Amino acid sequence: MAAVTPPVSTTPLIALVGNPNCGKTALFNRLTGARQKVGNYAGVTVERKEGQFTSPAGQAWRVLDLPGAYSLLAATPDEAITRDVIAGVRASESAPVGLVCVVDATNLRLNLRMVLELQTLNVPMVLVLNMMDQAARRGIHIDVTCLQTELGMPVVEAVAVRSGGEQALLAELDRLDWARLPAPSQARDMARMAATPVEQSHRRVGELLAACVHMPEEGSRLTVRLDHWVLHPVLGPLILAALMFLVFQAVFSWAAAPMDAIDGVVGQIGSWVQQHMPAGLLRNLLVEGVIGGAGGVLVFLPQILILFGFILVLEDSGYLPRAAFLLDRIMGSVGLSGRAFIPLLSSFACAIPGIMATRTIGDPGDRLKTILIAPLMTCSARLPVYALLISAFIPDRTVGGLFNLQGLVLFGLYMAGIVSAMIVALVLKRVMKQSGAQPLLMELPDYHLPHLRNLAMGLWERAKVFVTRVGTIILALMVVLWFLANFPGAPEGATAPAIEYSLAGMIGRAMAVVFEPIGFTWQICIALIPGMAAREVAVAGLGTVYAMSQTGEDLHTALQGVLSQAWSLPTALSLMTWYVYAPQCLPTLITVRRETNGWRVPLIMATYLFALAYAMSWCVYRLAQLWGA
Repeated sequence: MAAVTPPVSTTPLIALVGNPNCGKTALFNRLTGARQKVGNYAGVTVERKEGQFTSPAGQAWRVLDLPGAYSLLAATPDEAITRDVIAGVRASESAPVGLVCVVDATNLRLNLRMVLELQTLNVPMVLVLNMMDQAARRGIHIDVTCLQTELGMPVVEAVAVRSGGEQALLAELDRLDWARLPAPSQARDMARMAATPVEQSHRRVGELLAACVHMPEEGSRLTVRLDHWVLHPVLGPLILAALMFLVFQAVFSWAAAPMDAIDGVVGQIGSWVQQHMPAGLLRNLLVEGVIGGAGGVLVFLPQILILFGFILVLEDSGYLPRAAFLLDRIMGSVGLSGRAFIPLLSSFACAIPGIMATRTIGDPGDRLKTILIAPLMTCSARLPVYALLISAFIPDRTVGGLFNLQGLVLFGLYMAGIVSAMIVALVLKRVMKQSGAQPLLMELPDYHLPHLRNLAMGLWERAKVFVTRVGTIILALMVVLWFLANFPGAPEGATAPAIEYSLAGMIGRAMAVVFEPIGFTWQICIALIPGMAAREVAVAGLGTVYAMSQTGEDLHTALQGVLSQAWSLPTALSLMTWYVYAPQCLPTLITVRRETNGWRVPLIMATYLFALAYAMSWCVYRLAQLWGA
């Protein structure tokens, strides 16, 4: 995203600030709706979000959603941006006239430390106690009047995820009338805040909690009981492994009905076009390139949504921080912090947000290692390729009377990526000569039922992103690939299939010289090329290369049959292995360049991933041949 410099404006600017996961962005969305613009701060890749709203009294406001921060003593790029904007020293940024500090009402012990730091800057500020509904359900009572008196600042309640949950804040903004306050200094002194002893802040937080907050006599009984098992040093990792195993079983076992529904719709569209259009290049383009290409990828949407649904449920229920805690010791043994768990987990969706999430890792070496291994987490774009190959070559049968064999293979592919990532991290630890990772310090939230609205919105956003990719990048690539596969046409008297005389055939045969040792055919080589832009397109690419005219379920079923006849099992296993390690798509490499401010790291990443993919595919191909597969 291009850098966004705020225009000179007389509309007063306020900033939302707070710890990560306090509901600050939900409040920002509630205030601004669609009146927001997103870009990057000048010179960095940290996201900048600014919006506008009008208060009930008619006052127009600009509001800046600052990156989440635990302290103004910055340990991460996100915290450095927040500190510099509040201090008024960020280039091309005007200092806000006041701050809206958002805190999680269920976790004031952690959040109030940031409030006390901000107070030392003498900037006009309103404290927003967000998630008050959750606090009430947990038996936490906050005396708002007492807290307001103790802190000497306005304190309001909010439930940012509910309609109208921002009204108390809007009323307070009108009462304060910040628009008429004197313009603040452009260079706010941080020395006083930095000089405040940490022990003093902790003691003051304890005094505030004792005076203004009544906690239940004991924590959530459900949380205590569950954590007895979930955080057990032996049972905890086994429970985590079982949950992950269930996810991958569900991807195959639960997706059949919705996949059939999508297949039927896409197939009917393709059949209708074929019946009502005259034969010719245009019909071939629409049926084979557009409908066949897009439909061949769209059919895997249910499997991707099932995977994301599980991840969102685990996140919203409070389990993911515990998973990070459980994996901290294992990850620490290879030089990573448990804090790297969330970016790596995000990479199962897509490596791009996973790599961007590494900004929360304070240690530069730890962050670089996490970036370099993030592509080894199997992103959702590889799932269609796995699903096609597993369906074509792995029997759909039950193992041990309980487990689906195809689900077991998929689980094995994901585990291969995870184990390889840990090995690569260990190698990087030795190469970079780091003694170890930073310790993981985090507070574990109580368990609670996932918020259905958040779950629905998360799945909708993921579906929208996937369908958009199908309708833009993948569709465009399939049209290009169709053109390469059809031009120039076969000469008169040709006996081989027309694609062998095309531009695509020429490219594939040239690449096959390099890839034949790992069992790849020239048709596979052609499909690898558009796969560098979007992994999912490899499935539709194979359909185009093998001159399939079917669409939807017909394409998927027919392609499975063709591949099972045209390829050996060693070739299929080699290609599955290739996609475990394959160099990432170009958008991921570009993101790494932006995050590391240069091409050195992405080039290192692409080189080592290509070498690893080639070596592992060669080993799998040769071993499969020796075993007579």
